[in-house]
Amino acid sequence: MSNPLRIIFMGTPEFAVPSLQSLVESNSNVVAVVTVPDKPAGRGQKQTASPVKIYAESQGIPVLQPEKLKNPAFLEALKSYNADLQVVVAFRMLPEVVWSMPTKGTFNLHSSLLPQYRGAAPINWAVINGETETGVTTFFIEKDIDTGKIIFQDREPISPEDNAGTLYERLMRKGANLVVKTVQAIEAGSYPQEAQSEPEDIKSAPKIFRETCEIDWNKPAVEIHNFVRGLSPYPAAWTTLNGLSCKVFKSKVIDFESDALPGEFQTDNKSYLHFRTGDGWLAIEELQIEGKKRMAVGDFLRGYKL
Repeated sequence: MSNPLRIIFMGTPEFAVPSLQSLVESNSNVVAVVTVPDKPAGRGQKQTASPVKIYAESQGIPVLQPEKLKNPAFLEALKSYNADLQVVVAFRMLPEVVWSMPTKGTFNLHSSLLPQYRGAAPINWAVINGETETGVTTFFIEKDIDTGKIIFQDREPISPEDNAGTLYERLMRKGANLVVKTVQAIEAGSYPQEAQSEPEDIKSAPKIFRETCEIDWNKPAVEIHNFVRGLSPYPAAWTTLNGLSCKVFKSKVIDFESDALPGEFQTDNKSYLHFRTGDGWLAIEELQIEGKKRMAVGDFLRGYKL
């Protein structure tokens, strides 16, 4: 058996930790980790390390935290580890000087079945668009974002009860298994590399901003319901209620008879809050008004009369 590959892992948020942990626990030779610099967080604005850094340090793995990925001192440090392979999970876009450095290349884990849902928010957009299936893909990084040769994919059903949060949890674990499978295949020297097709009905997954998250009540009820699911629990769909910003976390399409225009609501001020949509009604089940905590609609209405 040849020596295990020298691996550098690049990642930042909680989503990347199970992939790193699975590599460590499968005895892969992770020689260093690259993550973002510590950032001020919380009320006290205390310097806080990324979840990936916290895990790497608990395992005694050296951590690099460059401000800029083309910084000569960082590139020199990266080169000094003589990595055969780089593994990227939920990190930023890499310059070619970084991804082309290892002899075996650099692969990325993406939370969709590429080529569908290239971009920053694939989990959210798959749910927003009402998909019934998504998955995870490992692929070699090339110049254009999310377009490199596919190594492996693993499918995951999306149920009507799923939201972005529940799907995130499952894809995080499924992705970790796929990362280990990919590393082991590359170590064994036998792995597929399939060029991505360019289907006509390609869907993208652009970054989501606050203005993207505002509910358009003129849309059909099912579309708005999927929009709520796809943005829950974070960053959350929102609307305006009595002049205040209101996040909506859970909804249900319902049959309801009443005269109203899209965006108008009906409530008994006890148990229900129903919004008129472009083609019907949507019941709000969980919400959070500006300055308050998230709560079920009944609890909210008990303390806040509309």
